[in-house]
Amino acid sequence: MVTLRERNLKDGRISLVLDMYIQGNREVKSLKIYLLPDKGNPAIRAQNKENRRKAEIIRVKRENEIIDNNFGLPTLKQSGLKFLDYFKTVKETKRGSLGNYGNWDSAYKILCQYYNNKDVRLIDVTVQDLSDIREYILNVYKTKANKHLSQNAASSYFNKIRICLIQAFEEGILKMEIVKKVKSIKSGETRREFLVEEEIDRLIGIDSENPVIKSSFMFAIYSGLRFSDLIKLRWKDINYSEGTGYFINYQQQKTGSEEVHFIPNGALSFLEKDDDKNAKVFKGLKYSAWTNLKLREWMLKAQITKKITFHSARHTYATYLITKGVDFAVLSKMLGHKDLKTTQIYAKVIDSKRIEAAKVFDKK
Repeated sequence: MVTLRERNLKDGRISLVLDMYIQGNREVKSLKIYLLPDKGNPAIRAQNKENRRKAEIIRVKRENEIIDNNFGLPTLKQSGLKFLDYFKTVKETKRGSLGNYGNWDSAYKILCQYYNNKDVRLIDVTVQDLSDIREYILNVYKTKANKHLSQNAASSYFNKIRICLIQAFEEGILKMEIVKKVKSIKSGETRREFLVEEEIDRLIGIDSENPVIKSSFMFAIYSGLRFSDLIKLRWKDINYSEGTGYFINYQQQKTGSEEVHFIPNGALSFLEKDDDKNAKVFKGLKYSAWTNLKLREWMLKAQITKKITFHSARHTYATYLITKGVDFAVLSKMLGHKDLKTTQIYAKVIDSKRIEAAKVFDKK
């Protein structure tokens, strides 16, 4: 009834999917669990084995659920499962993605406030409930600073709740896809803050209270790596050849794809060499409010008042390359984007700078 199958992807990974026959109809669903080419690497082989084990557990679970559903009987687990408990379980699966997990955790806390921590069964959640939650997030909930959520924050948190309920429907716990009945919250236009050359030069000349914040941020400006990839970067990932110069072999934390990323010699100037190939390049770097505070303090020392985050380094990298004439298709590859549309968001940034430049003549 439910078979676990493998699909080869263009990037070399193997996607694990469930091939299901439900009341005579075939349904194929990706588990979003992937196997990587191990190339004799024991660590990757072990991870692939673990991923297959997880996929098999899901396969058995799904098959049992289909059997129960065919008889029209909710399982004991389905009927008693609490919405908040289920959301918390889904939330914990996101721990590997730092910023994303923070959004899931915030959405969970909002749900707890909405329900006042009452035990609400997942199967009892209705279209009206979801609509009321949407209204609560948009117009009722307030932050610790006694302010309503921004449009983007409200959109992100509500989207996490929608994703959770979609998963519950796909797992057969919810009998109706209630998410389709309630509009999402549209996100607003995001301002992608970046640094200009003068500001970068200032940062180079000013030390941060925590040296790893400066070294990692400057390396990100020169390489375009995401914060999640900086954290797990090890010296064995940085290689050199006469023909190409320095390059990084790594697996993107966000997409899971294997990448070869070329970096300029200047990126290495911010690092202190470690002979231990397995050592992390940025020891002690972690996602926390304290890290963000120290980054902000360093910016202020350089007289930079923009709202700069670690992701701004990646925006700076992309924007700088575009201003120097790098083609969007090439930049898309350098950023590890799977869709060129994702890269083209930077076109708006450049257009705004051109408009500002044109207005210089109006000031004369």
